[in-house]
Order: sequence, then C-alpha cells, then structure tokens
Amino acid sequence: MPENLTWMTGLVLGGGLTLVGLVISFVVWRAKGAAAGLRGVAWSLLPLAAGLIGLMNAVWQFVMSIFGILVGLLFNPAVWAGVVLLGVAVVLYVVSGVMRARGAGTRPRDKAPRAAGEGARPGTAAGAGDAKGQMGAPPKKSGAADDLSDFGDIEELLRKRGIE
Repeated sequence: MPENLTWMTGLVLGGGLTLVGLVISFVVWRAKGAAAGLRGVAWSLLPLAAGLIGLMNAVWQFVMSIFGILVGLLFNPAVWAGVVLLGVAVVLYVVSGVMRARGAGTRPRDKAPRAAGEGARPGTAAGAGDAKGQMGAPPKKSGAADDLSDFGDIEELLRKRGIE
C-alpha cells in the first residue's frame, strides 16, 4: 500500500467511501426515519469533502499508522507478556479484596507487632505521652480552648431538652 496518496487518489477514495455511506444512509432512512437518514447523509459526505480539500492524504496516513501500531502490538511477544502480567495483577487485586472482606489473611489490630518501644502503640513514637507517662493521651488544651468552656452550659441545656 502506498504511504502517500495523490490528490486524485484521495478524491476517488473519498468518493467511494461517500457512495458506500450514502447507500447505508438510505437503508437507515427507510428503517429509522428521516432524522436518522439525514444524519447518515451528513456523515457520508465527510470523506468526499476531505478528498476535495486534499485532507485524504492526512487521513490515510493516520489510519495506516494506527493500523501499523496495532499489527506491531499483535505480533510482539513483549506486549503479550505485559497483557499476562496485567491479568495476574487484576486477579491478585480481586482475590485480596475478597480475602479482606472475609477477614482471611489479616491480623487483628490488638495482635499487631509493637513499634520501637515498650508499650508503644502503632502510630505513636516510643516514649510519647503526657506527664503521667500514659501513652497516646491527648495534649493539654491551650489558652484558646478555654474560650470554648462557656459552651458547657449550652450543651447541658440542650441535653435536658433532648437535643444532642
């Protein structure tokens, strides 16, 4: 197949595609009505317009490059190895999701391995805590939090009224 088309070849190819499209549009017009048929006619005229403008060469090169890429992928063993690896990855992901949903292959949180220090919980550094030595205790409130202490009366009033 030629890599480049001449202007006349592009015009003949565009005209041929337009004729095929018009026949299909006529069948669609009879089956689905005028609106669908007119839309088919509009799409059918595009190849002839591309041939007359001289764009059929660009369309031909685009189609041939896509065709070349697909043929290259089809007969490339490395591509098939990638497809197999993709399939294995998808299967492993789905199986791990099913296992998590059923609780198989997971560790309960209370039996998780300890961090770098004695008594340290996951997510805390060893030795972190408050002045009493408790691990993970909330930090003391700053002066800005004292302004919120006035809301205690309001919260109590809301609880008495059944609003929480």
